[in-house]
Amino acid sequence: MEKIVVITGGSRGIGAATARLAAKQGYAVCISYVSNEAAARQVKAEIEKLGARALAVKADVSVEADVMRLFQAVDRDLGRMSALVNNAGIVDVKARVEEMGVARLQRMLAVNVVGSFLCAREALKRMAPRFGGQGGAIVNLSSVAARLGGPGDYVDYAASKGAIETFTVGLAKEVGADRIRVNGVRPGVIRTEIHASSGDPGRVDRIGAVTPLGRAGEAEEVARAILWLLSDEASYTTGAMLDVSGGR
Repeated sequence: MEKIVVITGGSRGIGAATARLAAKQGYAVCISYVSNEAAARQVKAEIEKLGARALAVKADVSVEADVMRLFQAVDRDLGRMSALVNNAGIVDVKARVEEMGVARLQRMLAVNVVGSFLCAREALKRMAPRFGGQGGAIVNLSSVAARLGGPGDYVDYAASKGAIETFTVGLAKEVGADRIRVNGVRPGVIRTEIHASSGDPGRVDRIGAVTPLGRAGEAEEVARAILWLLSDEASYTTGAMLDVSGGR
């Protein structure tokens, strides 16, 4: 059977790198994106150039109707999915907790936490044998911020990723009997565009330099960890968090 993976937030950074690597490993790939259609189309074209089927769907994972439409598009155009990468996430500008407004907090949790729940819910309805599925695998993207707390920068982002880790453990226990494995990847400072959106583009090199490995990570290095967790090589791994953080 052809493997079909849905990767949210797949138009750039870790999501795009994961989409390309998945295509090389024989997956048909659906990526979601929110606003950068040109980037999504570019990733889709790269996947197709590798000989894999590809789909790019505009969807805000915090909006239930968008999530429903995303998975219905996969059903219609690719088939029954077997893997999900909950990668879509946001960060905000550097701020202390006393400076954070409710709109920022609600958006952070809506995208990073609620979005992951909604996408996992729809994936389970396609993977679980009681719904006609054959099992599958889910990988949730956390962050070392969940361990470090993000003080003085983005405690809200760190808290959202802490929620993702609890979600990963709980869901893994809930759906193990359905032959669905659920794991998480905890990236450290990775060279992607997300740091610019936090208002601190120099953060990558500054923090990367003080990791035990002495450098920032690359999106492809995280993608390799994600694809391993999706693969049969990780067949007895579930409820685990895999650090890809240079030792930080």
